Amino acid sequence: MLLCVSGGTVLASDELSAQELTPEEQQAAKTEVWEPVPEKVSAEPGQAPSDAVVLFDGTNLDAWEGEEGGSAPWKIEDGAVSVARGQGGIRTKDAFCDMQLHVEWRAPADTQGYDGQDRGNSGIFLQERYEVQVLDSWDNPTYANGQAASVYKQHIPLVNASRAPGEWQNYDIIFTAPRFDTNGELESPAYVSVLHNGVLVQNHVEIQGNTEWIGEPEYTAHDCAPLYLQDHDADVSYRNIWVRPLSGEPDSES
Repeated sequence: MLLCVSGGTVLASDELSAQELTPEEQQAAKTEVWEPVPEKVSAEPGQAPSDAVVLFDGTNLDAWEGEEGGSAPWKIEDGAVSVARGQGGIRTKDAFCDMQLHVEWRAPADTQGYDGQDRGNSGIFLQERYEVQVLDSWDNPTYANGQAASVYKQHIPLVNASRAPGEWQNYDIIFTAPRFDTNGELESPAYVSVLHNGVLVQNHVEIQGNTEWIGEPEYTAHDCAPLYLQDHDADVSYRNIWVRPLSGEPDSES
């Protein structure tokens, strides 16, 4: 600590600085918080942030496995990975809780003979349970809580921000995992926000439980879990997948 002499009195440098402030500045300083200092993160346009976990960069599926284990069966071509129809989905080898997720996806350009839920159907399952729908929703009527960017069968997107079939689209997803107590009872539900092609379409909506095709959703206790991409018998492709794990973990393991 530096010491300074002022009018014959020795003052610490912080005391001297305080004396130099106006009364208004001294009042304002009382609510200034200087620590902790946020870590520096670089985020170049089109690139994953420097603190992100890159799950797919167009070169390999080392971060993934088949839904029953073993090597991921999907095919990589031109920097994208495409569903291997009939061979099941793929999931990450790592488990995640709260996260920021970026995914780019493309529905097939050829829509001949396909409509509704049969057109470009796949899904991004957060923690293998909570689905953000992937679907070609360009001029393709279907039930609103099952169109692209819906929280499937739970929340209709605020708007339809879909691009034409064959064009690349992107989701940016902010997910807060549910919390369970030591008895496996739900303490707080999951929440999700989704930007579809840069447009906010889900604004911190409450997830009501596991995604169900038939019946009502309900929660079952679980810990952190993988990200899962669905094989729904459509030639959907993905690229540029990364995740930023966020602070906050479930309070207990299932």
